[in-house]
Amino acid sequence: MSNVTTGAAAAEQPYEVDECRGVLRVYSDGSIWRSSEPSFKVPVHDDGSVVWKDAFFDSDHDLHLRLYKPASPSSTKLPIFYYIHGGGFCIGSRAWPNCQNYCFKLALDLQAVIISPDYRLAPENRLPAAIEDGYMAVKWLQAQAMSEEPDTWLTDVADFSKVFISGDSAGGNIAHNLAVRLGAGSPELAPVLVRGYVLLAPFFGGTVKSKSEAEGPKEAFLNWELIDRFVHTIFHVTITSCQTRLKV
Repeated sequence: MSNVTTGAAAAEQPYEVDECRGVLRVYSDGSIWRSSEPSFKVPVHDDGSVVWKDAFFDSDHDLHLRLYKPASPSSTKLPIFYYIHGGGFCIGSRAWPNCQNYCFKLALDLQAVIISPDYRLAPENRLPAAIEDGYMAVKWLQAQAMSEEPDTWLTDVADFSKVFISGDSAGGNIAHNLAVRLGAGSPELAPVLVRGYVLLAPFFGGTVKSKSEAEGPKEAFLNWELIDRFVHTIFHVTITSCQTRLKV
């Protein structure tokens, strides 16, 4: 009897279903493992020419954004440029070195205030949670513009009438959804004025493979196999949950 029980218990042990770049693993029982280390292990190039700080924009979901500005700005008022990181909706962070280095460069080259928000990641958080978080990050800026006690680190130099929203990969998808929802110069955000949106290789998918997806090189950094893994990871918890309910 004990051997049968042991065998049954062994058969029920969760097994790995999906894995993304060594920093996220999804198991058959719906459990998740995340690494505390980034998948891009590169040095942070912080030479002091850009100053930065973190701020809460959604305390309910423990979400931060990172603010950057030139240490010696070329103007008393600077435009605001949102950069929403990528990662297939599954991985990534405002604090990853590749994201920080990009924001340092943006702040200097654009002479702008850069706002880099985090958002809830899949599969623990199903879409459209990430898209809603992008919206809340922009509403945070509006709250700063209207506040009687704003964060002067931001408001002393920020020009709320010149705001641009950008993102790459999944962040580009979030920026697209914000463009659809808010448009340019949306009265809903006044006195914040969004002048435009910049989509950097936005992450979109469909039920039929495009030519580049079907015929693209397998050795590419972001090939179809990895994209497909991200998509499966995004929806795996939903599928596992439905299967569990069906068994019950």
